[in-house]
Amino acid sequence: MSEAHNDKPIVIKRIKRGGGGHGGAWKIAYADFITALMAFFLLMWLLGSTTKATLQGIANWFKNPEMVSLMGGPGTGSSNSILKGGGSNLNKTVGEVQRGQKQQVLPSAEAQSVHAQEIDLQHLQALKVKLAEQIASNPTLSLFRKQLLINITPEGLRIQVVDSAKRPMFPNGSTKLEPYAQQIFAAIAPTLNTLPNRVSITGHTDALRYLNDGKGYSNFNLSAGRANAVRQILVQHGLQEDKVLRVVGMGSAVLYDRQNPDSPLNRRVTIVVLSQAAATRIIQNQQAVQDVSTIAAAQDTVQGAKVAQHP
Repeated sequence: MSEAHNDKPIVIKRIKRGGGGHGGAWKIAYADFITALMAFFLLMWLLGSTTKATLQGIANWFKNPEMVSLMGGPGTGSSNSILKGGGSNLNKTVGEVQRGQKQQVLPSAEAQSVHAQEIDLQHLQALKVKLAEQIASNPTLSLFRKQLLINITPEGLRIQVVDSAKRPMFPNGSTKLEPYAQQIFAAIAPTLNTLPNRVSITGHTDALRYLNDGKGYSNFNLSAGRANAVRQILVQHGLQEDKVLRVVGMGSAVLYDRQNPDSPLNRRVTIVVLSQAAATRIIQNQQAVQDVSTIAAAQDTVQGAKVAQHP
């Protein structure tokens, strides 16, 4: 009986567990690692996009959390200013610029003035080329091309119309333009009007003087009258009147041909398309003279009143 009992088979039951050799615990550890890594990169991004003042404010908060409640303001990094910072970034305070943001640099007044003068000079040079082309293509002007002298000066574009012994612009001692001379100024008037620049007109004569030794009608009167006659023709044929800044008669004070004071070249009319800077300078100088005269007149009036009170 005992042998039959020992012949019974022994059954060993083994339970196999699924899910891999290490179970699912590694997934939890990996998820924690990814979360920490994302938080780290988020922290780096925040530190990189935050101003130094804000970082200093955060550091101060950890040092003294009660500062905001004691000092007031939206945060410890706020700048002390009566006016709040504005602009495209409302997080900025006075003097703060975010990293990576380009700060706008405005040109100085001097740089703007130099740039404006360069543009003005370019316009004057373009007008010079335009006048040269007009003289070459216009049959009337081409006949007088040797009497038309055009160049750039510190004051602007200068156009000199000089006399010729054969073809004078004015009869001797007269302020009335010859018909062919009128055609010259009538032709260039619309061209001069293309720019907004002001215009100066100056008359000149030769050194031959009147017999009254300048005590009566003189070369100054004659040159001023001739300059004004040119002004009238220019305005009648397209030049705006308010662009004429000054009309001057210089007489024989500034000779074109100094070696020959009686030369016909000295009898001329000079038209200057003034640069903006030159026109401004002329106006300011005249205003300064006017202010001085006004002050002097006021002082004379006060002095006269004092003398009247105390004879």
